[in-house]
Amino acid sequence: MQLEYLWALRLGFSTREAAKIRERGIKGFLQDTYDTPYPDTLPGFLADEPKTLAERREFQKRNKGASQEERQMLRKKEREVFFKMKTWWVDRMRKSEYPLREKMTCFWHNHFVASWRKVKENYWIYEHNRILRENAFGNYRELTKQIVRSNAMLKYLDNHNNKNGAFNENLSRELLELFTLGIGNYSEEDIKNGARALAGLGFGDNGKGVYRKKTAYHETVTYLGKTGRFRADDLVDIIFEQENTPYFITEKILKWFVYDEPGEELVKHYGDYLKSVDFEIAPFFTRMISEEYDKPNAGRKIKDPLVYMLQLTDELHAGAIDNPTIAVFLARQGMDLFNQPNVKGWDGGAAWLTSQLFLQRNKMADALSTGKYYAANPIAPGRNGMKRIDVALDWDRKDNNKQIIKDLAGRTLFQVNDTLENDMETILTYDFDPQKTNADKAVLRLFRYIAKTPEYQLI
Repeated sequence: MQLEYLWALRLGFSTREAAKIRERGIKGFLQDTYDTPYPDTLPGFLADEPKTLAERREFQKRNKGASQEERQMLRKKEREVFFKMKTWWVDRMRKSEYPLREKMTCFWHNHFVASWRKVKENYWIYEHNRILRENAFGNYRELTKQIVRSNAMLKYLDNHNNKNGAFNENLSRELLELFTLGIGNYSEEDIKNGARALAGLGFGDNGKGVYRKKTAYHETVTYLGKTGRFRADDLVDIIFEQENTPYFITEKILKWFVYDEPGEELVKHYGDYLKSVDFEIAPFFTRMISEEYDKPNAGRKIKDPLVYMLQLTDELHAGAIDNPTIAVFLARQGMDLFNQPNVKGWDGGAAWLTSQLFLQRNKMADALSTGKYYAANPIAPGRNGMKRIDVALDWDRKDNNKQIIKDLAGRTLFQVNDTLENDMETILTYDFDPQKTNADKAVLRLFRYIAKTPEYQLI
């Protein structure tokens, strides 16, 4: 696979950005991503959602006084808005000028998990997502501070129930275990004292939690070796003074973008640099990607469902496939947006390619390669059913079968062995005539075969 195609897939969701990488170079491409403005307007489907605490109280009051049928309708509307939010994000991923920002947002979304299945507040989930996007390439320490105080996270990890004399340790524990240091780099006493410092931090307006004096803990605590009267931001500052803080996140970023199993030396190398730039993600990310760019590291990562599906639709120019169907496919593949199964998030790696999930992928490749798919929309079941769309591949009609195979494989397969090459030449034979009326169908058959190979699942 040519480098610009490989890294377009790793830094986005398809090979669409390959030309930009080739023209600007990898560092120029990354800088363009950081610098390019992105739309940040409130989606219309959230217009009627409660946003302030006063609006939320009014909604809860109205819900409490409603009949059972009315409450069911309200819950149905909430679920519909939530699904629209999924399709809104899929649309951003498909249409973004620089999809790397959305991919990095998705990384943070799976790092700072706040799942809708528990939060069930659409506007708070949106605010959480907006914070991640805004700070995607900003400072890791400052992002952590914002997330810890976000309403979605406070509800997801029960900190609104964390009060002086009745402490809840969920947020304190995950702040250390899953968000920053990782297991083995703190004590149970640190968790208990962290919970004390976080007591009284509850929901607030503008997406930012506030401390309530009556339920806060006002005594000193000792946290990771430091003693004082600490609040949430203080805890984060202390965490980021610890020796092991840069390595936990470095390993996760390497896994998300390059290697399912990065070596310890790489983690140490890039983690040291992250610390040297004071946890600024943009310079760290530029160094990591530019150093890894030319290395022979293709095929070290299994495509997640997003990359698989959006590459498939882009290669086939299948823009007509609707966003709800893509959102449903992602959920069936185990990548349910805004709705991870637990606080650890999606496992990734080999978990993306069980035999059942591989079969689902192959069925989708079969369907789209023949210009049809089953539309699925849980909030508009009347639109469900088999749909037909036009599909086409980019290929040069002046080329013979070997050149077409080489070009197509060069942007879709991380490697081609003799067996694979022989199979492809059996499908697109030596006497292939690119001028014949059925030539497009023959090339589509070739792509259909490629998209179902194990090699296609790797980048």
